[in-house]
Amino acid sequence: MADVYISKTSAHRSSAPRWTSPKAVLFSFQISVSSRMLRILVALCLLATCWAQDCSVSNIKVMQNFDRQRYVGTWYAVAKKDPIGLFLLDNIVAQFKIEDDGKVTATAKGRVIILNNWELCANMFATFEDSPDPAKFKMRYWGAASYLQTGYDDHWVIDTDYDNYAIHYSCRQVDYDGTCLDSYSFIFSRHATGLRPEDQKIVTQKKQELCLLGKYRRVAHNGFCDGS
Repeated sequence: MADVYISKTSAHRSSAPRWTSPKAVLFSFQISVSSRMLRILVALCLLATCWAQDCSVSNIKVMQNFDRQRYVGTWYAVAKKDPIGLFLLDNIVAQFKIEDDGKVTATAKGRVIILNNWELCANMFATFEDSPDPAKFKMRYWGAASYLQTGYDDHWVIDTDYDNYAIHYSCRQVDYDGTCLDSYSFIFSRHATGLRPEDQKIVTQKKQELCLLGKYRRVAHNGFCDGS
């Protein structure tokens, strides 16, 4: 009988609910509250940064003392913020040139997809009109084929060191509050392999100043248009 009694006592103890001290409960609650507060503070800081940033198109700063002679030549698009419409997707290479009359012209080629699944290498052309600011142009562009976009947009050089990177920006439609409704932007490199590490920080800062941080996509160069 003694053995039976001990067995019942043991079973009773093993099935009893575990007891949690008030201190442990309070500590767990404090961690949970602190974690939520931290997330709220981070969100508020990000929101405050957005509010503090001026995204008016009229206040966008462009390259000072822009030198078109140093800007011309070959540029490889390595990142792009897309506009609305059919434009070059990747393998984008632009050639800028100064004509005999001093006007800037450009040609560009890159891969496009038409009719949902037909890939081809397309060519585009552009002429530039000067403005009082040497870094701000009006660009008239058209494609060699009718399915490509044509237009008359701003072409602003935001920043460049001429030898390695350049940042282009265009706003196609300004909203009632002065911000841009439909913009596009290219990050160019003189090198098909992309930007140098020392240029990445500068480019990221300029993306933020344009209110376009996180809105660019990578532009690949895999030789699709080589020889075309």
